[in-house]
Amino acid sequence: MTTAPSDKLPKPVAVVPISRRAAPARRRLSNSPPWWFALPAMVLFAFVVLLPSARGVYYAFTDWDGLDPNYSFIGLDNFAAVFRDPDAVQAIWHTLLIAVAITIIQNGFGLLLALGVNSAIKSRNVLRVFLFAPAVVTPIVTAYLWRNLLGPDGAVNSLLGAVGLDAWKQDWLGNPDVALWSIVGVIVWQFAGYSMVIFLAGLQSVPKEIYEAADIDGAGPVRRFWSVVRPLLAPAFTINLMLSIIGGIKLFDQVYALTGGGPGHATDTLSTLIYKDAFTLGEFGYSIALAVVLTIIVAVASTSQYFVLARNERAAS
Repeated sequence: MTTAPSDKLPKPVAVVPISRRAAPARRRLSNSPPWWFALPAMVLFAFVVLLPSARGVYYAFTDWDGLDPNYSFIGLDNFAAVFRDPDAVQAIWHTLLIAVAITIIQNGFGLLLALGVNSAIKSRNVLRVFLFAPAVVTPIVTAYLWRNLLGPDGAVNSLLGAVGLDAWKQDWLGNPDVALWSIVGVIVWQFAGYSMVIFLAGLQSVPKEIYEAADIDGAGPVRRFWSVVRPLLAPAFTINLMLSIIGGIKLFDQVYALTGGGPGHATDTLSTLIYKDAFTLGEFGYSIALAVVLTIIVAVASTSQYFVLARNERAAS
């Protein structure tokens, strides 16, 4: 009996491509990162940062003077004293005022500078270097330079006298009414160029087709910026505002070099008050309580600002 030709044919065998067979192995490798590579850095970070910080927080609940090994646990007395101390309350107010003023003024000037140097002027590259240069100078050097310029016989008063504005001449760092704003002016002068660079990077990432489409629709410069460019700058706004508010709250070196917190306590911030209480008055427990309050303010301000800016950034995208 003869069989049909089809009976002699072999059964088909499913062939799986090599790439498909190898895919699960590669997927397992990519989903299992070697987290233990970060273990040495995590241990070092915990030993250098986390453990000293936790021990420092403990001292905030004691009356330790920084030298005597014998100290007592006093609970929340240091924190209660912070809000009963008029100098500390004033320092908190100065800290918040400086942070808000720097955030608004510095980023406003930085955005205007970025829009200016993003134009087609021939000297834009030279201007970018010139405007960013103050940001690379050490803040303490800048502060000492401006302390001389803003002195009673400094260059600022000399310039005002030369142009006939003698009524505007004053002790910019010795007058309690203007000393705080003089500090804000110095910081804005130094770091407006830094904000400019971040805004400039955002502006240069905007496609030219968007500008052309806005021009075709008849949008003017102001309308084009507000409705088209501004939403695309949301990531740059997030970075600049976060850096400004955190830097303003933690500000110490410029304030201490310019005025030392004076005249009186007219320009004291939480950072300068912490330094004075710890290293001048020897009240380490109280100064650490001030530092904890400063940490809480930074955490609350930065976290709340981040969520607001991130929501705006998602809405603009």
